[in-house]
Amino acid sequence: MTQFPRTEVGGISLPRMLAGSNWILGYSHTGPAADNMIKSHHADPENVSALMNAYMQYGIDAVMAPTFDENGSLRKGMRITEEKFNKPMIQIVTPKINVDDSPQARAEAEATIKKCAQDGGKICLIHHAAAEQLVNKNKQTMDRLHDYLYMIREHGMIPGLSAHMPELVQYSDLNEYDVETYIQIYNCMGFLMQIEVEGVNAVIWNAKKPVMSIKSMAAGRCTPFVGLTFSYATLRPCDMVTLGAFTPQEVHEDVEIALATLEHRHPLLGRRSSPAPTSILEVRK
Repeated sequence: MTQFPRTEVGGISLPRMLAGSNWILGYSHTGPAADNMIKSHHADPENVSALMNAYMQYGIDAVMAPTFDENGSLRKGMRITEEKFNKPMIQIVTPKINVDDSPQARAEAEATIKKCAQDGGKICLIHHAAAEQLVNKNKQTMDRLHDYLYMIREHGMIPGLSAHMPELVQYSDLNEYDVETYIQIYNCMGFLMQIEVEGVNAVIWNAKKPVMSIKSMAAGRCTPFVGLTFSYATLRPCDMVTLGAFTPQEVHEDVEIALATLEHRHPLLGRRSSPAPTSILEVRK
């Protein structure tokens, strides 16, 4: 199959599409019923592996998750896929750490970061819920951020920031913090974004490091064709889109949409089902 285009972060080659984990771990952004459906289906590592196999067929060998605990079905499923393809999957981990200003909190933060490395993390982006606590808008700084970035480097991982707040990207670049990549919410609907779409687009295009965008389909609030086409048409060649999927078929459809956008062609997709189809909806190749 066609191999997905790649970029680079901190010397690590990454596909421009990253496998997301919300639709494996149970974060639907809709409600408990959907969350429980996701968790029930993907409690079986074989189901996780089937999903990862679909990604890997296109060379999409990087997965983003808040944790890759060895006892979880995500990691177990990935391991099955790694054995099938005889290739490790790149773990992009987004831990929430304790950023309180005390020796005990710093020790706790380091223990969390150390475990991420022990579990196989290669790129570690401090979760926005923790990183945003360090922001000083008046001084345009992130106080004590360097402590945690140093811990990430010391444990052999590439440091990054999950920057739901767009200012994190700007402040990090301004102060030349040791950050190699950013996560930023970016979608055509402005879902969960803290400023307008045009503003976030400008932040991404001015970022000094590659950006990993998330929520491209606004957690299901727009179709893959609309969401992915928008993202890949408006991001830089160095940037990535994180794609969560529930089934292997969804992966194949979404990859085709993304590749069609990058190749400036019409995606080859089956027709949507309808109780009263019309000829205008017929697929024309």
